[in-house]
Amino acid sequence: MLSHVYIGIRDFPAALRFYSGLMEEIGCRLKFSDAGKPWAGWMPADAPRPLLVIGAPYNGDAASVGNGQMVALNAPTRAAVDAAHARALALGGGCEGKPGLRPDYHPHYYGAYFRDPDGNKLCVVCHDAV
Repeated sequence: MLSHVYIGIRDFPAALRFYSGLMEEIGCRLKFSDAGKPWAGWMPADAPRPLLVIGAPYNGDAASVGNGQMVALNAPTRAAVDAAHARALALGGGCEGKPGLRPDYHPHYYGAYFRDPDGNKLCVVCHDAV
């Protein structure tokens, strides 16, 4: 359904460090990075799409956080959710919800929530039973 998700950032070097570490934990690979633009994008290890793209807003205005907006990323395992959350916090992210089951979503929903250094809210989730 999705082609790509674009997340506005203010500090490209800091955002690149944060997202590179995060995407490594969930098995995604860098497709492109251009500090001159500035932007970077990651893709699943086994497919060309969807992309997660970070960058400065196209209109030149400052990036801002949307209230009620969140990007949720699939993780291959619950251990990857734990590792991604820990890595996000180590890279300067803020905790919005520790890793764990959230059976109110569905019985196997295992997720963790955090914000990137620019304040964008993210989730890493595994939907598998184990």
